[in-house]
Amino acid sequence: MAPRGFPYEDLQSFVAALEAAGELRRVTVPVDPTLEISEVVTRTVRAGGPALLFERPTRGDMPVAINLFGTEKRMAMALGVETLDEVGNRIGEMLKPELPVGWSGIREGIGKVLQLKSLPPRKVKTAPCQEVVLKGDEVDLGKLPGLQVWPGDGGVFHNFGLTHTKHPETGKRNLGLYRLQQHSRNTLGMHWQIHKDSTAHHAVAERLGRRLPVAIAIGCDPVVSYAASAPLPSDIDEYLFAGFLRGERVEMVDCLTVPLQVPANAQIILEGYLEPGERLPEGPFGDHTGFYTPVEPFPVLHVECMTMRKKPIYHSIITSKPPQEDHGLGKATERIFLPLLRMLIPDIVDYDLPAAGVFHNCAIVSIRKRYPKHAQKIMNAIWGAHLMSLTKLIVIVDEDCDVHDYNEVAFRAFGNVDYDRDLMLTQGPVDHLDHASYQQFWGGKAGIDATRKLPSEGYTRGWPEEMTMSPEVVGLVDKRWKEYGI
Repeated sequence: MAPRGFPYEDLQSFVAALEAAGELRRVTVPVDPTLEISEVVTRTVRAGGPALLFERPTRGDMPVAINLFGTEKRMAMALGVETLDEVGNRIGEMLKPELPVGWSGIREGIGKVLQLKSLPPRKVKTAPCQEVVLKGDEVDLGKLPGLQVWPGDGGVFHNFGLTHTKHPETGKRNLGLYRLQQHSRNTLGMHWQIHKDSTAHHAVAERLGRRLPVAIAIGCDPVVSYAASAPLPSDIDEYLFAGFLRGERVEMVDCLTVPLQVPANAQIILEGYLEPGERLPEGPFGDHTGFYTPVEPFPVLHVECMTMRKKPIYHSIITSKPPQEDHGLGKATERIFLPLLRMLIPDIVDYDLPAAGVFHNCAIVSIRKRYPKHAQKIMNAIWGAHLMSLTKLIVIVDEDCDVHDYNEVAFRAFGNVDYDRDLMLTQGPVDHLDHASYQQFWGGKAGIDATRKLPSEGYTRGWPEEMTMSPEVVGLVDKRWKEYGI
């Protein structure tokens, strides 16, 4: 059953739902967006605490909402479900008729799901996000309580700005989530990474010698915010996906100065252009890897128009080594995309992306093993699967292993592996933010086959039987447990 008020019209209604459920606390004393908010939120996240609304930040003109997605419970509330698996199960049910296996199958599968529940965005003429309009010299990014999260950060960053671009030739829209460094009252550094679709849009615009229009929405409803982070194929519209998740259309409005549309119920909109060839140093920035990313040249957004609600809420997120708020976002993607990953690799039973591996360093995968070197086939398939290709370590276990029980996984990986035979080493692309690779963007990867070995794989000793208690004794002890007085 969906939570009361779902789908949430805007950020205000989601904040109200969290507060009613005891999942949000208001901080009424002044708190500094430079470092102090970060330390408060980090302690709260690591204690499993609530979402926070800082009502009186000492910089900026509006309250700060943060840690909205910091637990799986709040992430499930954001998507209108009891558990995150429900969304994946809905998708799985719709994909039951046969579709092509492989990457084309994933594209067709998502397309089929969205066609069956076709809820494209709906254009509106007026919007709450345009109640206040600031243009030209009136634009002042200092009105926003952007955060400096770590002492070594290069300045103030806006960490939950939903970035809208269009392909200059095809007109295809992209929605992405990238950090934004505030360079001045009206310029931002656009940290979009090499593997992202907006990077491709910008490259085409530069090749054509054109400006690239950009619109950034801050403080959207929680489903749209999640959709911006989802690793969708480039030809799947994020707002169609958000409509499917919401069960109703997302309302969009035309921007005032750029040829783009943005969510009508967002809190703040920043409109502007990237000039071809222009770069400024961006960073350093304490990222979700737990380390500072270095200074690199990135495009510069010149903000020419800033619109907002009359009483906006500024939404942001803290980045640090795990555990941190992005846990909820990562787990939502893991669960939602399981049936689509199974379309690509049908032998997968389940998978887990550990938060400690920041969701792209490690994947634990259970399979229904049927033939020699089956595990190695799965490893190679994962390394060829869209953004799963960035995974550095893959651990393959048998289907009777719970991939979410890290003790059980460790037991298999430590005990079931002859590292002379069961370890696969290779090279391939890694995440833009990966600091361990000796070359940026590519490095070494490992796959561990922790499955039971077959005679046909050269294991001739006869795999031993794992110890389990007989069901009769388990039942007897269950029945008599209170008698033991333990």
